[in-house]
Amino acid sequence: MDQLKDQMIEEAWSKESITGVEINIIERMIGCRTVEAVESSISYARFLRLSGLTNDNYPLFLKLLEVENHYVIDSLLGDKDPFLLLSSIHPNNYVLLSSFKLLTNWHPGGIYPKTLAIVVGVMQAAYCSPKDGYKIYNVSISDINNLGKHLNKELGQDDPNNRTVLNILDWLGSLAGTTDNPDIEQMARQANSIRAFFFDKRKKMEDVIPQVLLVKSDYIAKEIAPKKVFVD
Repeated sequence: MDQLKDQMIEEAWSKESITGVEINIIERMIGCRTVEAVESSISYARFLRLSGLTNDNYPLFLKLLEVENHYVIDSLLGDKDPFLLLSSIHPNNYVLLSSFKLLTNWHPGGIYPKTLAIVVGVMQAAYCSPKDGYKIYNVSISDINNLGKHLNKELGQDDPNNRTVLNILDWLGSLAGTTDNPDIEQMARQANSIRAFFFDKRKKMEDVIPQVLLVKSDYIAKEIAPKKVFVD
């Protein structure tokens, strides 16, 4: 009888079904919709940081960047420069695709500036050599618009995030006139146009980037604060 019971339990709870429950719990946790979830995510981010970034776990670091809670990102960063958080990971298609997806999903102002710095830091490493970077991930006009929408004209070019985005646009824009590929040419021209509009005080960014992409948000307004925070 006990053997039959054990068999029934095993059939009800396979390794796959248990893994599914675990994934569901983690997804709810990093959704950060409750104080408990936020505190759990902070602990999880701290655990990842202390474990160290490797080629085996960097997708988990990227996944945490989706968390719209600056307490979690601070826990992931510790005292590390956000632009360099993922610098030990050689740029590849997965990390760049994930980064551009994040830029696409975020509204201007709707993401913690340090989180944005982590993402553009990845792109900075990839596109400082634009031809090589483009071979890894083919940047589209849509990608360029979703990068450029995070420029904050009010903060000027000395803002670290603005400066990095402008550099990336400059590098990609340098591909204009270097190839017969129309996709590269159009992308490069758009990069140069966005950069020019940023520096021209007479022009508005919505005249070069689709206005729907420039709808602003506020990351502070929608985040939940924890009751307790780890102090390292």
